[in-house]
Amino acid sequence: MKFPDSKTKIVCTLGPASHDKKIIKELVLAGMNVARLNLAHDKADYHRETLKNVREVEKELGVFLPVMMDIPGPKIRIGKIKDGPVLLKKGQKICLTTKNIVGNESIIPVEYESLFQSIKKGSLVYLYDGFIQLKVKEIQNNEALCQVVTGGKLDSHKGLNLPKAKMIIDPISEKDLGLISFGLEEGVTIFGISFVEKAEDILKVKEFARKKGQKIFTVAKIEREEAVKNIDEILKVSDAIMVARGDLGVQVDIEEIPVIQKKLIAKANRMSRPVITATQMLVSMTENIRPTRSEVTDVANAILDGTDATMLSEETAVGQFPVEAVKMMTDIAVSTEREYRNFYHKSALCEDLRLSFQREKPLVEDIISMHTMESSQIIRSKYVLTPTESGNTARRISRFKPFCWILAFTPNQKVARFLALSYGVFPFMIDRKKTDWYKRIMDILREKKLIKKGDFLILTEGTIKKKTGGTDSMRIIAVD
Repeated sequence: MKFPDSKTKIVCTLGPASHDKKIIKELVLAGMNVARLNLAHDKADYHRETLKNVREVEKELGVFLPVMMDIPGPKIRIGKIKDGPVLLKKGQKICLTTKNIVGNESIIPVEYESLFQSIKKGSLVYLYDGFIQLKVKEIQNNEALCQVVTGGKLDSHKGLNLPKAKMIIDPISEKDLGLISFGLEEGVTIFGISFVEKAEDILKVKEFARKKGQKIFTVAKIEREEAVKNIDEILKVSDAIMVARGDLGVQVDIEEIPVIQKKLIAKANRMSRPVITATQMLVSMTENIRPTRSEVTDVANAILDGTDATMLSEETAVGQFPVEAVKMMTDIAVSTEREYRNFYHKSALCEDLRLSFQREKPLVEDIISMHTMESSQIIRSKYVLTPTESGNTARRISRFKPFCWILAFTPNQKVARFLALSYGVFPFMIDRKKTDWYKRIMDILREKKLIKKGDFLILTEGTIKKKTGGTDSMRIIAVD
């Protein structure tokens, strides 16, 4: 049995360049851990077929390959542009309208009915992820006369952002709930929730799934200024977060993004929530066989910040080199993880985790997770073994980024798949009712030739029987 090359998990967006079963298999072999389906694009049948391909690859390779369905949320887009793309030149005048028309180089339809309640004279309007910038000069007759501040080519249905503006829109629409229903029908239990502003947005989605008899895992995409302000409350109710730097980079001043990223990752680590760092990580590999030096550095820095996973979007969805992009990200992760011994465990982030247990009343599970990590370093443990019903113990240990793999044994397939998102966690399915679970774990390790005489293992366990959670002890095992 072979473990993945990197402990950092890699999320890959599947699209036209990676929809095929053969390519999906190559992506997994190159290092993909999580498949992302972006429901903002393509029809249900297309995603259903992609999901079928993913499940077949998962079965063939004998791995857990979780699927995250990304719910688009209320992303504002422009309408259709005739004979697009059109070139907008700096200084030219252009109108924005909410009328249902076909646009051109002088007037652009916007698919947001409350546009004129969100902007005023002097407001900035960003198009195409901020690459094109307009300034509102005048508003009249349901049209906004704007001047192009930064020009560029604009095509149909590109995104529109209104930095610092109040959005009069529900982050979770009926359409979004319909997409979640589709995902539940297809057996998906991990959902990326876009444009989250507050904890109630996540609770609304979870309650919707609960009424359908399903428990889901939510990944709150942090891409609005309100979400950054409300991050503590959002983390309490979310199962994971994504630092979605694309839209976030036009909602806040772009120079603030690096520090916001570090703060979000630190907060997620402190609360044992997996965190994904996303957007343009290796974007130049959409068209080139090699990334830029700054992109390589960006990926490495996110890992050193403590992220659980890095994400590829257009690189694997529509890029010319999807497999090569995954392999490159794996190579960067492997190289960076070698330096954890010299960097991460001496970092301010890791020290903050330790100190937080002293500042606040810690849970027993927090103390166990910290001592498990420290003990694994001292004795050079081969693995940390975590029997788990919910996955919480494995995630608590994962945030400390131990040098060895965390082998999580669970009877719940949904939990096993979600654990595949956490740094350094490798999940196994185990039926704890059939036999003594400790004996079964050791049998699995021997069957798969993962241990030998003289190896040290660390086992976390709960001494209170028939209780979910409640890990309250650890022991060191010398393999004989």
